[in-house]
Amino acid sequence: MSAAGSERDVELRDPAYVAKLLPFLKLAMKGWFRSSVTGMDKVPDGGALMVSNHSGGLLAMDVPILAVAFADEFGVERPLHVLAHDMLFTAAADPFFKRCGFLPADREHAHAVLSAGSVTMVFPGGDYDTFRPTRVANRIDFAGRTGYVRTALRAGVPIVPVVSIGGQEAQYFLTRGEIIGRALHLEKLLRSKYFPISFGFPFGLVGAFPPNLPLPTKITTRVLDPIDPVEALGPDPDPAEVDELVRGRMQDALDEMARERRFPVLG
Repeated sequence: MSAAGSERDVELRDPAYVAKLLPFLKLAMKGWFRSSVTGMDKVPDGGALMVSNHSGGLLAMDVPILAVAFADEFGVERPLHVLAHDMLFTAAADPFFKRCGFLPADREHAHAVLSAGSVTMVFPGGDYDTFRPTRVANRIDFAGRTGYVRTALRAGVPIVPVVSIGGQEAQYFLTRGEIIGRALHLEKLLRSKYFPISFGFPFGLVGAFPPNLPLPTKITTRVLDPIDPVEALGPDPDPAEVDELVRGRMQDALDEMARERRFPVLG
């Protein structure tokens, strides 16, 4: 998409529409998942790139939990945009998600949002992260993806790491199903390499569909101190080094949160 088209998409976010949805989101996030978010006040004024791990499979709750906390801290008038998979922007779903602030996850949309002085949320690990097996539930791994760093450097904005724990306990994830995904050519069909296999309620052992309902797992989220890549590593920093710094701080925080978590699901 052209830069002009990306800028038009950014303007489609409707604060009044978001305000109508928030009470329902808050009821679900606070009631079912007992969500807790700390550190949102660390998000600086102006443009910023929030970078988070992604948990929960097809029914990941990271976005609504962070959206509720962001609105509570800054109000609905301050724009928050989410870079998401193209599958969300098909047919009738396209205008709904764009009114809510979702945008296709490409560099032009990211640059348009950040250049407008807005906050953008991105999950670099994407489907690789959200389908990670339960045995590595508390591992920060973006599968070598560093595009988010280049996006932040291009726009000259800080990176705000965000870490969440509990979402991957919504069901038991056995495997990402890379072999099955390749055999079914899912990357061409759905832009995903994975056919995740999990065990949960009410369908038991399932592949990608139908998705099990998420257990009422307590999800705890922590917003960390912003990172200015140039300030931290000097002019013209290597994106790989910035990524290592970001993931290192996220992993340290996640390890601490894991030590504080007493029981799966219960928190």
